Amino acid sequence: MYEPETPHIKVYLASCHHHRPNPSDGRTSDMLETTNKHLSAYSAHHAAGLYIMNMTTIESIAGIDVYLTKTPGIGGVVRSDASDFRVTEVWAPGKSTDAENGKYLIVELTKKNWDTHHLIRDLSRWFRVSRSRFGWAGTKDTRAVTTQRIGIWDPDRTIEAKIPNFRIPNVELKIIGRSNRKISLGDLCGNRFRITVREIDETEEEVRDRVNRVTGELSHAGGMANFYGEQRFGTIRPITHEVGRLIVAGDFKRAMMTYLAKPYPDDRSYEIRSRLWDTHDFKSALTEFPNHLRYERAMLNYLVKQPDDYIGAFRVLPKNLLKMFTHAYQSFIFNKILSKRIKEEISLNQAIVGDVVCFRGSDGLPDASRTQEVTQTDIDGINNLIRKKRAWVTQSLIGHGYEPGSGIESVVLSDLGIDLYELTRGFEVAEMPELASKGGCRAVVIGVDPVFDVSADGGGDGVGATAEFFLPKGCYATVLLREYMKD
Repeated sequence: MYEPETPHIKVYLASCHHHRPNPSDGRTSDMLETTNKHLSAYSAHHAAGLYIMNMTTIESIAGIDVYLTKTPGIGGVVRSDASDFRVTEVWAPGKSTDAENGKYLIVELTKKNWDTHHLIRDLSRWFRVSRSRFGWAGTKDTRAVTTQRIGIWDPDRTIEAKIPNFRIPNVELKIIGRSNRKISLGDLCGNRFRITVREIDETEEEVRDRVNRVTGELSHAGGMANFYGEQRFGTIRPITHEVGRLIVAGDFKRAMMTYLAKPYPDDRSYEIRSRLWDTHDFKSALTEFPNHLRYERAMLNYLVKQPDDYIGAFRVLPKNLLKMFTHAYQSFIFNKILSKRIKEEISLNQAIVGDVVCFRGSDGLPDASRTQEVTQTDIDGINNLIRKKRAWVTQSLIGHGYEPGSGIESVVLSDLGIDLYELTRGFEVAEMPELASKGGCRAVVIGVDPVFDVSADGGGDGVGATAEFFLPKGCYATVLLREYMKD
């Protein structure tokens, strides 16, 4: 059996020493007890042909600590330039452009090196309208070239008239139609990716061999493990789910301080965040925080006037951003559950009794709204549907509507020191009900068919590999790439 080398992984110490649980915090104490438990290093070992990480990385902070494949990775570097990571939304024909005289202007947006939320704010300023007029189907990678649709409330066509004169660096807008429906999160079918990995220190022949072997392993497993990628948690400061955990625990003060000030070494604003973390001096921080930290500055502005209103400070943030906190915490727990399933060698593309499966929707993709628990009576029929890609094994996204499911979920919650009653009640977020989440389920594996072109790296030393593939909405290209790169 192949024994993989220990991967060379960047370490994030995450300033863990700054944050400690407080046993006197009443109903939050059980949940706060594990504030940094998921930051602890994992023992390096090799079990059943699986890589297990041995360092605290952003991935392990996000709950991903295992590979589905055992073939050695090709290594290399992604995003040496933003143009090496290209994303294009895929829509059903005619969807979102269904009314010639619709009140929403539908525009194709292409951006490079832009955070989606920051760009929407700048677009609202450029057009001098509220950002609430804008709708989009998915938050795209920042360090990338991405193309997506946005819908803008424009009943009098004043925004449409300004499009020809629109100018923001590294942003292009192209009118594609009108609609009477707002574009909302999840409206797209998925995304098509074209990603180049550079500076691979292997021969072309070896790279092709490893790529083919990983592809074969993924095919045998039914596709890639459907983890939530690191982008959901923060690639420089992976704190989104930690903020969500504290919100669910009802500790809005710590949630606010974590979002504003918890320092991470690779953050350009490490020093000023550290000072705020130590001093809680909002007024001084407001003079120091740079303009590009717009949301932090908006919260600080509020806190200077209302220093004890932590919930009010959160409410100055866009609703889409706020919801990411609690959703990211659900995603972390899901990743831990899926990691555990893989490490326990429980199949991802074959159901066992007690699993919950979802069925194929009208778009041919997993429909998490149509589910069924697997019993001994129907397990053969369900697995036949899974083989035909008409059903998928799922694991839970735990929320206030969660009903205890497979034993592995209970084991993971116990390992994390989480009390199920406190957790499900916490997801009601009584103090900010707009952040409540009922939960649901998510397919554990997604079929993918990447096509690789391997050649000498024209943009640097070594070998380059360019992958092209489609993923359904809500799935992460970085999760697929990690199986091929591993280093």
